[in-house]
Amino acid sequence: MEDIVSELNFDEGIAVPVANLENKQLENEVTETQKNITTYKEQLDEHADRIYAMSEHLRNVQQELQHTQDLLNARKREIETESHMKQIAQREEGRLNNEIRRINNEIKDLTEKRNIIENNIFKNTQKLEDLKSQMNWDQKALEAWLEESARKDEDTLTLQKYTRSDEGKVKELTLRMERMTDDATKKKRELEHELTLTMTAQIELDKTAEEFRKAHSERQDLLRQWENTIEQMQKRDREMDQLAVKLAEVKLEVRDREEQVQEKQKFLESELANNQEKEKKVGVAERQAAKLRLEYQDAEQIRIQFQDELDTLKYTVDRTARDLESTRHKHNLLKKEVTNRTERLERVQKERDDLRQQLKIVTDETLTAEEKAQRMDMLLKEEEARIYDVEKQLARLRETQFRKTEELHECKVLENNTAAEIQGARAASRNLSSKLHKLDQESLKQQEIIYMQDFQLQQLERRISRMQGERSNEEKLQLEARIKDLMTQMEEHNSTHALLSAQMKNLNDDLRRANRDLNKGKEEMKNLTSKIEELNLHNDSSERERKKVVTLKQDLMVDENILKLEIKRLRETLSNKADNVLNIEKRKLQLETAMKQRRHEIDIHKDMLQAQIKSSEEERQTVSSELHERISKIDKLRKRYEILMISMAPPEGEEERSQAYYVIKAAQEKEELQREGDELDAKIRKAEKEIRALENTLRLMNGRNETYRKSFNKVDEMSEEFDEKQRLEDHMRAVMDKYKYKRRQIRELQEDLGSMQVTLENLTADEQGLVEVIAEKQAKATNLQKELDDQKTKKDRAAREASKIARSVRSAKKSSGELHEEKDMDLRELRDFNTRTMKQMGEVLHSHPDLGPSVQIYFSQAGLPMPPSPGPGMSRPTSSRSSRSSGTLSSARSEISTGSRRGVGTVDVGALALAGAASPTGVGSPKPGVSPTSSARGRKTSSRPGSAAGSKASSRASSGASRRSTDRR
Repeated sequence: MEDIVSELNFDEGIAVPVANLENKQLENEVTETQKNITTYKEQLDEHADRIYAMSEHLRNVQQELQHTQDLLNARKREIETESHMKQIAQREEGRLNNEIRRINNEIKDLTEKRNIIENNIFKNTQKLEDLKSQMNWDQKALEAWLEESARKDEDTLTLQKYTRSDEGKVKELTLRMERMTDDATKKKRELEHELTLTMTAQIELDKTAEEFRKAHSERQDLLRQWENTIEQMQKRDREMDQLAVKLAEVKLEVRDREEQVQEKQKFLESELANNQEKEKKVGVAERQAAKLRLEYQDAEQIRIQFQDELDTLKYTVDRTARDLESTRHKHNLLKKEVTNRTERLERVQKERDDLRQQLKIVTDETLTAEEKAQRMDMLLKEEEARIYDVEKQLARLRETQFRKTEELHECKVLENNTAAEIQGARAASRNLSSKLHKLDQESLKQQEIIYMQDFQLQQLERRISRMQGERSNEEKLQLEARIKDLMTQMEEHNSTHALLSAQMKNLNDDLRRANRDLNKGKEEMKNLTSKIEELNLHNDSSERERKKVVTLKQDLMVDENILKLEIKRLRETLSNKADNVLNIEKRKLQLETAMKQRRHEIDIHKDMLQAQIKSSEEERQTVSSELHERISKIDKLRKRYEILMISMAPPEGEEERSQAYYVIKAAQEKEELQREGDELDAKIRKAEKEIRALENTLRLMNGRNETYRKSFNKVDEMSEEFDEKQRLEDHMRAVMDKYKYKRRQIRELQEDLGSMQVTLENLTADEQGLVEVIAEKQAKATNLQKELDDQKTKKDRAAREASKIARSVRSAKKSSGELHEEKDMDLRELRDFNTRTMKQMGEVLHSHPDLGPSVQIYFSQAGLPMPPSPGPGMSRPTSSRSSRSSGTLSSARSEISTGSRRGVGTVDVGALALAGAASPTGVGSPKPGVSPTSSARGRKTSSRPGSAAGSKASSRASSGASRRSTDRR
């Protein structure tokens, strides 16, 4: 407080206004009560804002819960719909499977009926040809007989009647054959119509499935849009919550500012009241001070007298003290001189005693002059020896001191060097420990690298050993088992080859006749293959266009999402900038209003001080005028007194009043005038004190105004306020950086969450697609397994029948070993196996080019050419297979007819099995381009034995069936 008053140059004669204890207590209680009321109001407003924010948050949470519940219900409905559609699809699949089985059974029945009808037609055709040949022979015999016996009319008529009856029978059989052909054609048309209906139903089912997938995808898109909308709403709710928190903070700051303004206002009012009260107290105190000043003057005169006396006494005391000090000094000097002289006396007395002792010794002893001289010499030597010893001891002590000083210096140097060495050793130890730690880390890393390299080396050695042909015992056992299986398969193929080689001779004729039909079928197959290839090219191009469109759409979606994120970031930046601008503008308005209020208050206070100064100046002028008036009155009174004295002088002859009377009267008037002058002087001093108080107040206000004005100036960089400002700005910058970092983290986490949700949705969709694909693959696998089991049974049955036929052929040819045809078939089969193996090796090398050098080395060591890489011509082997299968089907049919004509009933089943194995459409399915008449012609000509083409076709059929069964395994 004293420092503040000294800084303000406040006059020491004016007391600082301070309230008493009771008022201070009351003011403190009022202030605390007001603060409590303000705090309670703030808490009430804060609780109200919090309740409002919580209610809004609760409403938003309820809305979000409702949206989530709706989304959950939609998901449940979608799952129910999908399960219902799955059940419907399963039922439809079961119905279609039943329908397919029924149609297959009908196809099998129709095929059997067609075969029976074709056999009957073939038999009737043979009978008709026999009849025609017989009729031709009978016609010739009849002509000869008619020439010989022209006269026998009755026989002629009988023959004509028989001829007409035979012609009627032929016509009837021809019509029956035509009707049966028409029936077969009609059945074929019905079969084609059923196939068309089946394909139409399949197409409709595919379209329905496509529509269902499209509706499902649209529903997924709708749910995804719904989820995005919910996310946007949640985001807006979070933003609203953040804005509500900011609004509450702004309101709290506004309330704080209002409280500060109210506190300043109350403080100003209390200060004004205190000033008024203090002014009153100052007036009372000034009056008391005037009285005290008079008393002080009297006391001051007394004090001066006492001070003079005190100075005199002090001078006397100082002089006495100096005398005492000099006396004490002399006394001390005398004491020292007495002690010195006492010591010298004692020393002299001791020397005197010694000399007396020596004198006594000398006087007691009668010595000669020589002895006395010797004694004196001895005493002199003793004294010299004593002096020498003392000097020697002194020199030794000096030398010891010098040596110890040197040793001390050396020890200090050694100590400094040792401390420096210790510090260096510690630093070196720390450096070595850090280097050792780094070396340990590097050694651990090197060990890990060595371990990984050893592990990779072991893996490479294992791979090299596997590439070099080294195998483990388990692999060798597996290879041996596979070799055994292949040997058994080879034996079965050899037996099949032996059985079918005999049929090749019989089928050569059928092959030549069937080549024409095969060429037609090949042409049709080429046309269909070209159409299929065109459709496949169109599908591939459409698929590529679709992929391009999908990738373009995905790129556009990515760009759109990036633009949305950029727009979102820019919006957030814009909102932040707008908030900052709004806060700055609010701050500016608040500062402007505060400055205006402060300036208004300063102007009011300045006007008030000017008025006070003016009033004080007027009072001073009034007092000065009154003083002049009083002085003039005193002069007038003096003159009047003189006039009165002259006028009151007694006339001559009257008794004059005494001098004491006039002296007393003058003293009384003087005292009265002195009292009036003192009162006027007191008033003047009071006015001067008030003026000084007003000047102090004005100086105080000017100082505060200067401080307030300086607060708007630029702060000096060396001041504490500038350091505080820098510290607060650094703190604010750190807090804002942390806030921005947190917001960026939140935004990144939200983006990661969104991307993870999108990824989860994509993975879910992919999972559903994979589940559907797995289900389809499983269905196909079960169907293929069923077909494989059927083909296996058929293959076993065909193998048994082929073995029977081979034995019969060998017995017919009376040969115990393999036939030439069997060896030829073995050779063809091995050639096909080698070709297929080389193709597989080429595919493997094409997919794994890193195996090329090692495989080339092995092939060059074995003297074999490198396998060809798969080219575009190898991508569609289905045409050759289909042509091969059509050839095998016709050959199988011809074999059936041959077997039936030969009387071997079991060959029919085996041939059908081989035909079914060779045909991709199943047993008995009609082939495009193979008509019943052509098959009939094939069966008609299949009775010629010794044909090699038939055996070749049957061998190709059996080898194709066995190869496909092996591939399926």
